Amino acid sequence: MNFLAHLFLSGNNHEIIIGNFIADHVKGNRFFEYSPGIQSGMHLHRSIDQYTDSHPVVKEAVERIRPDFRKYAGVVVDMYFDHFLSADWVSWSDEPLKTFTSRMYGIINQHTEVLPPRTKLMLPHMENYDWLGNYGNFEGIDRAFRGMARRTPFLSNMESASEKLKEDYQYFKLSFSLFFPQLIGFCAIEREKLPAWH
Repeated sequence: MNFLAHLFLSGNNHEIIIGNFIADHVKGNRFFEYSPGIQSGMHLHRSIDQYTDSHPVVKEAVERIRPDFRKYAGVVVDMYFDHFLSADWVSWSDEPLKTFTSRMYGIINQHTEVLPPRTKLMLPHMENYDWLGNYGNFEGIDRAFRGMARRTPFLSNMESASEKLKEDYQYFKLSFSLFFPQLIGFCAIEREKLPAWH
């Protein structure tokens, strides 16, 4: 899953939200430089990724587009799923999307002192273009894919990923609707396993 889903699945504890948000930018022993609560958020992030990558619905979706995107096929499916979460937000949350994204940006900005350098570099672009709020429209997700295509060290073809989504929209929408409720259930259990600060 991508940024929107990870934040949505974090619950309400600020440290878990931050840990889940920064997890991909924290490598190796740097994990232990963070508070126990932020470490829990990073652990939750990695559990979500592991569950997602091993789920049969997701694996089938990734294989469907692997000829187009190769090693980046999983990243593309993650973005597709954030698109569907955003586009049909009212089915998943009672909190309006704009309220949720504003709250998330606020929490992240309250903790800038612990953000890794790569996250700090990314955050202004994320806010200025409201990545979280714009995944649900094609203009927003296309902009995100084109930006990612420019930053990948290998040929990714991600600049064409939004067109691929349009071509096979109902398949990916169904895949998301089958998978995401199961992920929500998994995360509810995982959050309960975290120490008392959750």
